[in-house]
Amino acid sequence: MLILALVAACGLAGCARQSHSGKPTASASDIDCMARAMYFESNRSSRDGMIAVGSIVMNRVQSDSFPNSVCSVVSQRNQFAPGVMTKAMSGQAKALAEASASAVLVGERHPNVAGARFFHAAWYDANFNNIHYVLTAGGNAFYEKRRPEDVTSPNPLSQIEGITG
Repeated sequence: MLILALVAACGLAGCARQSHSGKPTASASDIDCMARAMYFESNRSSRDGMIAVGSIVMNRVQSDSFPNSVCSVVSQRNQFAPGVMTKAMSGQAKALAEASASAVLVGERHPNVAGARFFHAAWYDANFNNIHYVLTAGGNAFYEKRRPEDVTSPNPLSQIEGITG
């Protein structure tokens, strides 16, 4: 799985390099940073939750409002779980996170996340009038910030799994 992770294509700003075959590849540090965000932010047994977290990270990389690299987004202060860059990962959840990270860096996205750039634990009551929820998966509720009059899903959606690979 590590070999697959090392040859995963990225194709987005700041993380593509050319391999000997001429295809873009993700750097080992991008894979590690993405896997860490997925591992520490999602229910560690949910591929959908991990892919959704990765989709949020990539949406932030593409946004002018956030840093422009995977590792810079994931290590941004007060944005992800404490210790996301320093705690150890292990077991099957680590392998799932690395495989999911590779998939996102190749270009896979959770289809329900679309352009959303935010999420919180599904149990948390955010209680803001500008949150438009798009998905609940892996123990998190994913959302867009909108003008209050444009919010049509003001409450977290029912959890769904099994949409991604």
